[in-house]
Amino acid sequence: MNERYYSFNIYLRKIFGERVQRISLNAGFACPNLDGAKSRRGCVYCNNKGFSRFAETGLDLRQQIADSIEFYTKRLGVKKFIAYFQAFSNTYADCRTLKESYDLIKEFPQVCGLFISTRPDCVDEEKIKLIAGYARDYLVWIEYGLQTTQNPVLTSINRNHSYEDFLAALALTRKYGINVGAHLIFGLPGSSDQQIAEDTERIANLDIQGVKFHVLHVLRQTELESQYQKGSLKLLDQAAYVKIVCDFLERIPPKWVILRLVSDADRDYLVAPDWINNKPAVIEEIRKELARRETFQGSYYEGNCS
Repeated sequence: MNERYYSFNIYLRKIFGERVQRISLNAGFACPNLDGAKSRRGCVYCNNKGFSRFAETGLDLRQQIADSIEFYTKRLGVKKFIAYFQAFSNTYADCRTLKESYDLIKEFPQVCGLFISTRPDCVDEEKIKLIAGYARDYLVWIEYGLQTTQNPVLTSINRNHSYEDFLAALALTRKYGINVGAHLIFGLPGSSDQQIAEDTERIANLDIQGVKFHVLHVLRQTELESQYQKGSLKLLDQAAYVKIVCDFLERIPPKWVILRLVSDADRDYLVAPDWINNKPAVIEEIRKELARRETFQGSYYEGNCS
């Protein structure tokens, strides 16, 4: 590959031959970690207002799609779009409700893809069959919030699911041929360098098609903010994050899609670290570090995942 990693942009251009814009949506679904089914605390870092453009607008889903298409068409001249159901847990409803929401994309011929973000404990075979049906006409992915393979760390951040839940969801999803992305958080409290290396080794041999990287950051109105203000939380600096990402990229299959290299957040909600909102600079540092090492995505991959 000419690039040192297989970017989401390159992947989409290979499929569609042009730029495709992902539009983030809030379909109004809940989350079992917030509504009391599993917890009311939520994950320690969670505040959807920090990353969801439509978290507080009150716009219905149809209007969100229409407004986003209009905005990016005028601003960037984009003609194709991916409907990205991002906020909260987007399979946490009955199938009829899910179908009503997903079916709205059929009203917009510009939409060519359906991406669904959810928890690994919020799917079953009926829901996966429903989602698989859209693959006849759309590029379909499910993005599972794995975060880490370390169950003690998952417990410490109040995720209320396990690595085994993710493996079960992955097996079920791949049974129906749906692309799977794993959302990973680097810098979680209690996560050691050794555990990150273990995460990399475990994940590299799974039947997933892409990964999405997230740097732990502190948002207002979260448990993490309280920990940070008390001085009990240490966040990654940019150099440490760049090293972790490069180490990870070198050890995963070269065909995996890198759905995102670094997260950012709404400035009104971001407490720290500030550097995450300079994404171009972070991405450039990752490229420069790989070039310095003379390595690429997959340089040290030794797994047997087909």
